[in-house]
Amino acid sequence: MAAAASSFSVTSTTKTPTITATTPHRFHHSQITNLRFKPSPLRIFLQSTRKPITHRTNALNIQCLFTGLVEEIGTVKQIGVASNGGFDLKVDAKTVLNGVCLGDSIAVNGTCLTVTEFDNESSDFTVGLAPETLRKTSLSELEPGSPVNLERAVTPVSRMGGHFVQGHVDGTGEIVSMIPEGDSLWVKVRVEKELLKYIVPKGFIAVDGTSLTVVDVFDDESCFNFMLVAYTQNKIVVPLKKVGQKVNLEVDILGLRQTVHRNF
Repeated sequence: MAAAASSFSVTSTTKTPTITATTPHRFHHSQITNLRFKPSPLRIFLQSTRKPITHRTNALNIQCLFTGLVEEIGTVKQIGVASNGGFDLKVDAKTVLNGVCLGDSIAVNGTCLTVTEFDNESSDFTVGLAPETLRKTSLSELEPGSPVNLERAVTPVSRMGGHFVQGHVDGTGEIVSMIPEGDSLWVKVRVEKELLKYIVPKGFIAVDGTSLTVVDVFDDESCFNFMLVAYTQNKIVVPLKKVGQKVNLEVDILGLRQTVHRNF
């Protein structure tokens, strides 16, 4: 394991995919349900142990805040082992670089990360990933070329069109089905029961940092679902994922404050 970690280095660069609101993603039912995700080699660096999901004790200690309205889709440019023993993630982006400073917070697939480097000329920024961040989130599945949702932390003058999102991922879910209905897309996600009890029908949830409304909760399947309209499909990365792939989840902190949960 140690030998593999020391030799790991990825520097390839890929072109950012062009996604426009006028060209919705089109899916065929058989294509969606039969696609299976191939894990990223980055996972070989992570321990296989799983930590239990616990109630977030710092839910009201908000250090940065997001709305869950994705500003742009960036592309992973480079990811690899950093000199400090962690991991560096470099992302191609444009919108979120506007006014960026070192130390600013940017949500990458809903994970609040700190900008350690940025370059306006090459249109990219770098964030550090701790091993615990990789274990707790779906960022361990990223590889060069992966699209990611990006959002800058809000300022006091920002519009709050979504809901309160801290960028503190509570856990991950697994996509179990993606079924089109007209130009919309139904997505069902399986989660641990410890997290499912904080997800309520018609409540808010952040999926890869995207503010979404839960449609139904299926207790017997440990699943919940949501629907993506055509416009949203062209603005976020979830429709680009495959069945079996992970998504980052953050439950609504207002729901946590009210101790919203159901008995199984």
